[in-house]
Amino acid sequence: MRILQALYFYAPYTSGLTIYCERLSRELVRRGHEVTVLTSWHDRSLPRESVTEDGVRVVRLPIAANLSRAVILPTLVPKAARLLRSHDVLNLHLPMAEATPLAALGRAMRKRVVVTHHSDLVLSSTLMETIATGVGRASGIGAAHLAQD
Repeated sequence: MRILQALYFYAPYTSGLTIYCERLSRELVRRGHEVTVLTSWHDRSLPRESVTEDGVRVVRLPIAANLSRAVILPTLVPKAARLLRSHDVLNLHLPMAEATPLAALGRAMRKRVVVTHHSDLVLSSTLMETIATGVGRASGIGAAHLAQD
């Protein structure tokens, strides 16, 4: 099975969410699946695309802007659409503002959509961050309604 995992940050960035996704990806590859991780290019010293020593393909997208711990990735949905053509499953790791459009895309392409909600996005109290928090929450709820698992 070919699995596309999408999340804002991935190793070597360290958080509970990234550690979970890294371990899941590694185990899925160990069990014979092909795994691609679609994430942000949070560290410009990392290659845009690589394969880890465990066999996980990592595709990193440029960040247009940062909102505290959230990122703006304008190419996320178009790149996911291209990658989904050759994948069977889309696993979204939330929080993610693009979760609903990504889940809808996965369903439209007849892919299995799995949503893993790790935590709510909690940002400080600026207007933009309050809006980002609301968008992330609403998008996660929308994605959960579209997901099969």
